[in-house]
Amino acid sequence: MKKKLKTAGLVFVGVLLVVQLIPVARTNPPETSPLQMPAEVEPILQKACYDCHSNKTKWPWYSGIAPLSWWIVDHVNEGRRELNFSDWNAIPPEKRAKKFEEIAEKVQEGEMPLSSYTPAHPEAVLTPQEVATLVNWAKAQERSLRAE
Repeated sequence: MKKKLKTAGLVFVGVLLVVQLIPVARTNPPETSPLQMPAEVEPILQKACYDCHSNKTKWPWYSGIAPLSWWIVDHVNEGRRELNFSDWNAIPPEKRAKKFEEIAEKVQEGEMPLSSYTPAHPEAVLTPQEVATLVNWAKAQERSLRAE
């Protein structure tokens, strides 16, 4: 039994070492049309949103270790597809209004930042004041876009 466990352990370690050779694209493409925002909003978005929702991702050291790297890169790519502040002005105004509505809703309901993100990034946890700042700003932006 001990020999089987030892063999299984060695195989497991071997597989972990081999999967490190599979390349993962941790990218930060250039910003094409970034969101312009008030000074009080920018640091909040940078600390709580930009890693997944911009082309300014700060890739942590562990994002280079497979298989965790695969999950992180996929998560960032999905976040960028859903909402990317680096390409914000390329979005049509009616879609930007909807995105602002979703930002306000998800932040207010505590859905963002994700609970799977904040344990490794405690600085991303929003204070009640930061939540209020983001929600008020997003709602005002939505109203402005819908009025155009």
